[in-house]
Amino acid sequence: GSQLYGQNWTTAQFAARFAPTAQTVEQVRAWLARSGLRVGEVSSNGHFVAATGSVRQLEAAFHTTLGIYRHPSGARLTAPASAVEVPRRLRASVTAVVGLDDSGRLVRPAHDLSRLRPAAQAAQDGQFCARFWAEFNNAAVPQKYPAGSQSNVMCGYTAPVVRGIYGQTNANTGAGQQVAITGSYNLTSAEADTNRWATQSGASPLQAGQYQVVAPPGGYRDNPNCDGPAAWAAEQAMDLQAVHTMASAAMVTWYAGADCTDNYNALNRAVAENKASIISNSWGAPGENIVPAAVRDQVGAILVQAAIQGQSVLFASGDTGDTTGTAGRGTPQFPASHPWATAVGGTSVAVGSDNRIVFATGWETSGNTLVNGAWQPQQDADGPFAGGATGGRSSIYAAPSYQRGVVPDSYAQGKRTVPDISALADPYTGMVIGVSTSSGFYFGPGGGTSLASPLLAGMLANAQQAKGGNRLGFLNGALYALRTNSSAIVDMTPHAAGMWTSAMGSFGGVSTPTEPGDYLLDLDAKPQSLQSGPGWDPVTGVGTPGTGFVSAIARR
Repeated sequence: GSQLYGQNWTTAQFAARFAPTAQTVEQVRAWLARSGLRVGEVSSNGHFVAATGSVRQLEAAFHTTLGIYRHPSGARLTAPASAVEVPRRLRASVTAVVGLDDSGRLVRPAHDLSRLRPAAQAAQDGQFCARFWAEFNNAAVPQKYPAGSQSNVMCGYTAPVVRGIYGQTNANTGAGQQVAITGSYNLTSAEADTNRWATQSGASPLQAGQYQVVAPPGGYRDNPNCDGPAAWAAEQAMDLQAVHTMASAAMVTWYAGADCTDNYNALNRAVAENKASIISNSWGAPGENIVPAAVRDQVGAILVQAAIQGQSVLFASGDTGDTTGTAGRGTPQFPASHPWATAVGGTSVAVGSDNRIVFATGWETSGNTLVNGAWQPQQDADGPFAGGATGGRSSIYAAPSYQRGVVPDSYAQGKRTVPDISALADPYTGMVIGVSTSSGFYFGPGGGTSLASPLLAGMLANAQQAKGGNRLGFLNGALYALRTNSSAIVDMTPHAAGMWTSAMGSFGGVSTPTEPGDYLLDLDAKPQSLQSGPGWDPVTGVGTPGTGFVSAIARR
């Protein structure tokens, strides 16, 4: 309702009002150098000054001791034993010291690629996967669901099928728009892999200069405590291919972190440069409370700058359901739980032979194993949980205004809840991706909420194209306002259906896949505490984009 709504600031305007002065930055740099630390990059918005040194130098500079602590996951992590200190004259200038702890090591890509395999292997038994719902249905196993409601798992949908799910036409190309993706490391073959994938998936190849990489100023780090480049390579390829599927003409930039601990810096670079109006992030820490308050505050400041500049920032909500199996208790992921982020949950989508949606439901799957001719629910460490979007109630952030009156008070209890919206994520109904690995070129299904986030980013690029290039900005107010427009946002509720598969992972693909056999996946069957439902729910948020989403949000 304000006349200032949509009046975004430039980077220069933001810096003039909020950034530290050059004198302040130099004072901090000089103190760090006098402390014996090597001073590195100063971010263009003055948000961070990077410095490195030995443990002894760091302890002396910040008047603390670094200790080693055991995380509930079993990981041994370094952290300060007491609050850090800086010189009194700098206390008004330094809002936080981050990087003295190992919480960044717990940041992971939010993908499920447990089914990624060469196409020949995927079809090895002649009846492994289906190109559309119920194209194949293994009749040799018990039929738990009525005819038409049980199918073999999908092979992964091609680009035209995914575009059709969301009603994208030939006019929806994202022309003139720029999308940023952040993550760790860099897959040097990403552009070539995407062009090879395009020929097999029915997508257009990338044009010269359409894809760019912004590398970390200090180069990449071989950090043995991080998921390595191979784990992030598939993420990078899927993110690029998902954006390109939805917005074939949009410019895409990969902002790379030096390793898994550097993703917050990669995010800051994307915001500080302010070239991309949409930023998709398919990573997060498995819980809010493992992230130090100082880090959470700094990420919040980055997200507020993005909002001021009219940038839309998306975060995958995660792939571990309510996280009781990984964190020991229910908690949303961070930064998805931050009120200035748009958290993207997940759906399972069945598409028929006519390329129309047969049904869609929330992505929370229960696993069953065929034992003595009957389906028995799996009883792993995570129970029957076989993958699903992460959601839940924040223990830190208060309910933002856009959620009040939408999320039931009985659930929210005055707190921020996750996710906000959702898109295709279930790897068993996912999208085909292509990526080069040490074993060759893999072409097969990929999924996770890290697929949902870049798919939504591509749709937003199409909306900005329809809006004449004007930025959509911070999205959540518009998303919650559109929930009553059923063509724009489709409410998700459970749909009783099952998929047969010959192999199955758990923890959203984090744990080791099961041995080959007969397995059945129950869709949106509440394997833990999460399930979709009428109105807002902790799996899909307000719902999933409908065929009228792009035009509706462009009019906001």
